[in-house]
Amino acid sequence: MNKTLAIERFIALYIPWGLSVLFAPDPVLSYLIAWLGSFLIFYVTLTGWVRPLPADRTIAEQLMRPIFLVQIIFAGYMCCTSIFYFFSVLGYVDFHKISEYYLVNQDKLEYTAQCQRYYCLGHAAFVTGILLFMDYSFKKKYYIENRSIANLLLFIAAVTLPLSSVFLHTSGLSQFANQFSSLSFIAGTLALAFAIPLKKLWNTVACTVLYAFNFYQALTSGFKEPIIISTLVLGVFLYPNYKKFVTLTFVPFIVLLFIFLPTYNSIFRQNAWSGDVDADAASQLALDAALSSDNRDNSNWTFLSYRLSEIDMFTEFAKSTPNKVDYYHTQLLEQSAMALVPRIFWPSKPITEDLVMERVYDAGVINRNSNVSAKPAFVVDAYLSYGGVGVFIFLLLYGAAAQLISVKAEKLFGGYILGTALIFSGLFQIMWRGLSFEFLVNTVFWSYISMLVIQKVLIATRTLKPV
Repeated sequence: MNKTLAIERFIALYIPWGLSVLFAPDPVLSYLIAWLGSFLIFYVTLTGWVRPLPADRTIAEQLMRPIFLVQIIFAGYMCCTSIFYFFSVLGYVDFHKISEYYLVNQDKLEYTAQCQRYYCLGHAAFVTGILLFMDYSFKKKYYIENRSIANLLLFIAAVTLPLSSVFLHTSGLSQFANQFSSLSFIAGTLALAFAIPLKKLWNTVACTVLYAFNFYQALTSGFKEPIIISTLVLGVFLYPNYKKFVTLTFVPFIVLLFIFLPTYNSIFRQNAWSGDVDADAASQLALDAALSSDNRDNSNWTFLSYRLSEIDMFTEFAKSTPNKVDYYHTQLLEQSAMALVPRIFWPSKPITEDLVMERVYDAGVINRNSNVSAKPAFVVDAYLSYGGVGVFIFLLLYGAAAQLISVKAEKLFGGYILGTALIFSGLFQIMWRGLSFEFLVNTVFWSYISMLVIQKVLIATRTLKPV
């Protein structure tokens, strides 16, 4: 890889944001410039124009690295999904104007444009952090025999799944359950992608059963993200060996998920979470409702406008901070440091959820007496800390952290397959979305510790061998 950095090309990442600020008096134009700017950022970074992409593997064989999947999911969700909300603000439903006499709320429109500008700035800062440290040209210290990888992945999936259950039911250690559950899912999915082309029958059967179990859990979780992620990850892992098949099947299937899932999840939650029926019956009721076009059309636009994107919540925070509530400065970082201490060592530790929700209540996003969780996204916490400067600094650090962890994982585990595809994608999956400071810092810190422990175990068992 060419290690020289063209500073002017990094500066070019910020041109869309600069133009959107220049045209801020016209909120519609400003929003569109910022929104389209993220697509430009995708193009110039994913084509290697800003900095050459790693040349140690083909593009198809390194899709789990931060510049690809993390950027596409994190920045795509943050920056690109707001378009439906924008049209809703302008008075459209299903892209059809409600009325020629619809009166647009100019205040709401201006805040929507302002938040989109912050999204564009955050996207540019995020990829800057990634690109600055995107260097995989290190000398390998460890390796694993290729014929052992498929069995090792299946073994890790089988071991970490019950281990996650143990953590979940152990007082004070439940925070470790999610990372090992994600690691089991990634290991099982990666093992399946390895077993199919190798034609290892029993591995394929075992991995298929494990994947089906994980998909069923996602389907009955009441959340859309696990279902989409489970499908997306399998497609990404299979893509290097079955490009045409994945393109023709997985891409349309994911599109269909976005069409049917809003209704499915809405009906599932109404029935399963109320306790009226069990998960299996609720799933069947939800599936029947999703296939009904009348229910689906109504649910989809509401989902696309107000639930697919978090910009509606961001605008509420932008209205209140700093006008009514001052910037938090270092308070959120201090609370994140508190969250690092496992509850087993600090039983009276403040509940992280309560700490996060305080700023939601203070901003008036939801009523303090309502039984609703509305945790701010990472970019919102960055804004709440120091405004636009906070968005730039914290998103830059976010991208740098993701990239540095990916590089470290590949150094520790002998390359891309175990390093980034398994460990980084399994333990640090929270970085695909980016939650509130407290949840993100806590999970990333302890996942890093888990990564170091797992590497020591693999070395001790001679699974990882020194070069």
